[in-house]
Amino acid sequence: MTTTDRPRVLVLAESCNPEWPSLPVVGYKYARALARVADVTLATHIRNRENIEAAGDMGCPVVYIDNEWIAARMYRLARLLRGGSEVAWSTNQIMAYPPYIAFEWQALRRFRAELDAGSFDIVHRITPMSPTQPSYIAGRIRQPFVLGPLNGNLDWPAAFRGEQKRERERLRGLRDLYRFLPFARSTFSGSAAILAAFPHTIADLPQRLSDRIVNFPEIGFDPEMFHSRGRRPVLAGDGQRHFLFAGRLVPYKVPEVAVRAFIGSERLKPHVLHVVGDGPERPRLEAMVAEAGAGDRVIFEGRRSQAEVAEAMRQSDVFVFPSIRELGAGVVIEAMASGMVCLVTDYGAPGHLAAGGRGARIALQPLEGLVRDYRAAMEACLEAPEAHAEMARRAEAYAVAHYTWAAKAGHTAEIYAALRAGRGLEGLHPYG
Repeated sequence: MTTTDRPRVLVLAESCNPEWPSLPVVGYKYARALARVADVTLATHIRNRENIEAAGDMGCPVVYIDNEWIAARMYRLARLLRGGSEVAWSTNQIMAYPPYIAFEWQALRRFRAELDAGSFDIVHRITPMSPTQPSYIAGRIRQPFVLGPLNGNLDWPAAFRGEQKRERERLRGLRDLYRFLPFARSTFSGSAAILAAFPHTIADLPQRLSDRIVNFPEIGFDPEMFHSRGRRPVLAGDGQRHFLFAGRLVPYKVPEVAVRAFIGSERLKPHVLHVVGDGPERPRLEAMVAEAGAGDRVIFEGRRSQAEVAEAMRQSDVFVFPSIRELGAGVVIEAMASGMVCLVTDYGAPGHLAAGGRGARIALQPLEGLVRDYRAAMEACLEAPEAHAEMARRAEAYAVAHYTWAAKAGHTAEIYAALRAGRGLEGLHPYG
């Protein structure tokens, strides 16, 4: 694609920050990758300015939208209602609605003249990624509007209502009311392409628009950081095996499944479980380990940087990830890219990522059954190392082929080209 052929794209990414975990850093890396394949102008929130400018690698013009007059107030109210920032994500989404609509309203005012003059070919909203956050701009411009990638609509498993309560997700039952919010209907009808992650999200979208929906997970990884070069051979030799859990220690990730499965196995006693992450569940987990006298083989590493997590993955054999409500599961793709064997719960994103023999999928079930079956899966890694090593190789090849940020930007460029040419989106489903 020559420079003159590159699409001119206004990218809306309210959450876009290289130093903030989860959605902000995903938005940042996706926007940065898009700037390599298109002539991008990025519109983002003023709160991201310091870190974006310090990074200095966005590679495109950035316009900062300042709506702190409402965003700061709603953020403080959300933290008060949530009791912090680790739980009650549904409450956070509800509180984010007014400031996000204000963000797009201000962005449209800022770019209206350029849009009317045809200075952009496409407008692409990449964050927020929740289907429950409507767009003010969709349907108000003449350019094709691309929405997503979106991810959402994964119910709480009935067997884990206790974990839902501890996550303070009391407002989860109100989720479907988003369809009645102002601008909700026009968001989808005004979108020329809707990128949606995994079947649980696609099922929630208006099926009358199925010809505009592209299966497109939001997750990706940096191959410079997450890779298998120099890693210890997975499950090779007769030495000690290293199992790894990495993630926030919060109820819905049920880290106790990994801990209890490990400390309850005689077969696993010569081996080590590393727990990377921190959160409100940590004291309870440490008490379990102390009571079992397993402090020498269950190592709580605490919170680590992405680079440190990547190195831990290369030094470990098996990634144990029992989360029971994982919409995107970027950490699973990172583990795959690092050459690890992945054991995941077959629900939501992890189950789809590990399909096709790319990982061991443990059936979703009540807690005691999960503990039992994860223990069996961990022991199976010792009993059939060659088969599991082949599983890891298959997973790594899949991750590298589809989930580097460069690959994802390339897939997006194909969607841009189809829209500019007035073609349909049939066949543009690189993720199945």
